[in-house]
Amino acid sequence: MAVATTERTTTPVRQRRPMSRQTKSNIRWGLIFCSPAIAGLLIFTAYPVLRSLQASFTSGTMLTAGRWLGFDNYADLFGDDTFWRAMGNTIYILLWSVPLGIVAALSLALLLNMNVGGRSVYRVIFFIPSIVPLVASAVIWSYVFNPQYGVLNSMLGAIGIDGPSWLADPDWAKPALIIMAVWGVGNLMVIMLAGVQDVPVQLYEQAKIDGANVFSRFRHVTLPFMSPHLLFALVTGLIAGFQYFTEVFVLTGGTGSPAGSTMVAGMYLYQNIFAFFKIGYASAMAWVLFVLAAICAVIVFRTVGRRVYYGGN
Repeated sequence: MAVATTERTTTPVRQRRPMSRQTKSNIRWGLIFCSPAIAGLLIFTAYPVLRSLQASFTSGTMLTAGRWLGFDNYADLFGDDTFWRAMGNTIYILLWSVPLGIVAALSLALLLNMNVGGRSVYRVIFFIPSIVPLVASAVIWSYVFNPQYGVLNSMLGAIGIDGPSWLADPDWAKPALIIMAVWGVGNLMVIMLAGVQDVPVQLYEQAKIDGANVFSRFRHVTLPFMSPHLLFALVTGLIAGFQYFTEVFVLTGGTGSPAGSTMVAGMYLYQNIFAFFKIGYASAMAWVLFVLAAICAVIVFRTVGRRVYYGGN
């Protein structure tokens, strides 16, 4: 009678080599030199974030710590009509400014990639709006949107169009903010320009040989290679849209006028902190905005992100 025997195979366990004295010294000195940045991150970023999360469950104000409320702030927030109006204004501006900004930045990048004279001058001109401080640019645009002597209405009047009141008209206040947002796409234009210049020239030449026209080359060659840059622009634009505050604060004086048409979520959060001193309520609002921005980013990565083409993959 034959007896079957089984052999046990064991895989050798690799032992970790002890770190050398030089490696330990490098780690120690690396942590020493990084310690100011780490301390700043913990003190000025991590602690305020955790503190705001704790405050969102309390009735805290600027002067008192308040008492524990649980989820009452969040429940009150979802029943707040002003909050929903502010979210509607924020999403309206976001849905228009982000796509228009991407289209404008990509169009400028394609134009600046053409072999024409004075390209460096044009690049500087288109990039300047992005380096102007937001407060200064908002002040400038307040004069541009002035209904009596503003530059924009003067240009419209020259072609026979009676310009609106812009920031004084509830129907035109948000379009004015969108125009200003699209004006400052210089940073995004530089990113798009770098992406356009990375498209292999050989693919354009092969497409020309195959008889593809300009629009076909743009659709089947340029856009696939530009998809990572477009995804980056979309995600960062969505995140920035939920944080929209400075421009509307300067242009409207922090009131969200006219008739609440420019009351965005960031403005309402600011009012709850510095006007109503509701730290707990404002913290809850901030975390709701964070969750919404995170959900939008995840949806974009799960849908649009799957269609992104990374060269060679």
